[in-house]
Amino acid sequence: MTIVDLGVPAVRRPAGSTRSAGSAQSAPDSSSGPLRDRYGRTATDLRVSLTDRCNLRCHYCMPPEGLPWLERPAVLTDDEVVRLVALAVRELGVREVRFTGGEPLLRRGLEDVVAAAAALRTADGAPVGTSLTTNGIGLARRAAGLAAAGLGRVNVSLDTLDPARFAAITRRDRHADVLAGVEAAAAAGLAPVKVNAVLLRGVNDDEAPALLRWALERGVELRFIEQMPLDPHGTWRREDMITAEEVLASLQGAFTLAPRPAGARGSAPAETWDVVEGATGRALGRVGIIASVTRPFCGDCDRTRLTADGQVRTCLFSTTETDLRDALRAGADDAELAATWRTAMWGKLPGHDIDDPGFLHPTRPMSAIGG
Repeated sequence: MTIVDLGVPAVRRPAGSTRSAGSAQSAPDSSSGPLRDRYGRTATDLRVSLTDRCNLRCHYCMPPEGLPWLERPAVLTDDEVVRLVALAVRELGVREVRFTGGEPLLRRGLEDVVAAAAALRTADGAPVGTSLTTNGIGLARRAAGLAAAGLGRVNVSLDTLDPARFAAITRRDRHADVLAGVEAAAAAGLAPVKVNAVLLRGVNDDEAPALLRWALERGVELRFIEQMPLDPHGTWRREDMITAEEVLASLQGAFTLAPRPAGARGSAPAETWDVVEGATGRALGRVGIIASVTRPFCGDCDRTRLTADGQVRTCLFSTTETDLRDALRAGADDAELAATWRTAMWGKLPGHDIDDPGFLHPTRPMSAIGG
């Protein structure tokens, strides 16, 4: 493989490619094949948002009063979600499905949707990987049922170990519910349980070591995520963001971290380190940092996204979407839907260009896009 500099995060190309950095290949036949784009990437990981609603009001995600939610008729039904997920797996090469929101635990039919996805098999007969990203509220009472439905693992959002800080960040006093959800997920075998944390300057930026210590004690994997420009207020500023380098420096002041072997990351968004005992070198666990802003990984992106109202998004930061819902409801067959999806992904840009002065924020906030 060779690396071609596009002026954005590097995009891998097959060895021997002579196409110039700014040129685009002719679109392939949209009637067959996986979800390819013009830069050599293939999407095999589907993120499905099941709702734009959330029961927290994290101040970096939405205002205190919430946001205008989608009207119920606009949201895909359970059967429609299952049909599009099945299409993605059987016809488009998807191998991993993650359910997101908003808060997906607010979806009443979640277990049924998970069971239908878990029953799918890829073209080569492999089971589909299933996961869920959640704020953890309600997970304590549903973790066992989700595991029984076939869910593989969960990611739980938790930015602080301090209940008062949690209430200030989320505008809800539900810290104990999230901790109970993490414990229930581990007990149900939804492993590895991963915990996602966003550090906010002047709020919880002193907690990185404490969060990691807490995670190691419970056998869960901690992921720090750089705050991204997905707030509905449009007030995100890069200088206010806690960077991956700052997180790493804070952790290295308290732990011995060993980088994972080259190639271990693959297309995963997180750079990971083994946490080792200084005296013996014994591995204590693992920690990751998702540096979407300062060290973007667009060149290795293998994701396609489906919003709760049936729109294909090629990137978290896309400013355009492709409608599958209306075509599906108008009677389009699977071949038509698959062709539309392939065409959408072929138009995926090489990178999100957050560092470009002309960067445009997505018109929809994170809760409406899906994590």
